[in-house]
Amino acid sequence: MFKKFLVAVAFATLALAQGAQAQTNLQTFYDFGKNRGHFTTTLEGFYNDNWGNTFFFIDYDYNLKDAKLVTQGPSGSYMEIARCLNFWQNTPLSPLSLQVEYNGLVGVNQNFLFGLDYFLHSDDFSNTFNFKLLYKTFSNGATSDIPLQFTFVWGMQDLFGLKGLRFSGFADIWGENVINFMEGADKPRKFVFISEPQLWYNIGSLFGVPNLNIGGEVELSWNFAGYDGFYARPCIGTKWVF
Repeated sequence: MFKKFLVAVAFATLALAQGAQAQTNLQTFYDFGKNRGHFTTTLEGFYNDNWGNTFFFIDYDYNLKDAKLVTQGPSGSYMEIARCLNFWQNTPLSPLSLQVEYNGLVGVNQNFLFGLDYFLHSDDFSNTFNFKLLYKTFSNGATSDIPLQFTFVWGMQDLFGLKGLRFSGFADIWGENVINFMEGADKPRKFVFISEPQLWYNIGSLFGVPNLNIGGEVELSWNFAGYDGFYARPCIGTKWVF
């Protein structure tokens, strides 16, 4: 969840399968990792059309606190919007799409990404996988010797045969020249890694409210957002599907 408000973010579209239903959902997380202890909300949407698909999300971290540690409001906002273009959906090349993406962190950083998306799925679309190869631009003086981002996105529905249990997430790795002063590192790093596997259970289906899901995620990162080395930060949350 830390990516939502820190520099050097390059989330890789978290795009769902091209064959999935259009969906808008609101996720609310509590981050109880070390030096965290705050809430984050995520509004997320995915939509298909005859020209491809669009994915977006907008995050707010609620970490602005007063002297008594009472939350006063959002401390930052981060958003992404990605468009996959596919005018050949009924041809043998249908798994391959062109992608353009924008990432923006309010008042700090922004990135544009351009590249390819390749989509794989099971026959019933219950299991999906996307691989993305993207060229990435940088702002505010950030540089990269290899300005490429590799992204993996997955979704597994009814995991272990349990109806309503979904395992999904993404993994990003990109080249960036990073000096992590926050942790006292004095030499630049050449790449950044982040992954956020999520596990959701559609608990609302047990009592007639199929919109409601409970679960959480773990942010796994390396040289990310000013921190040197590896970190694992767990969150618990709810998701409401509109």
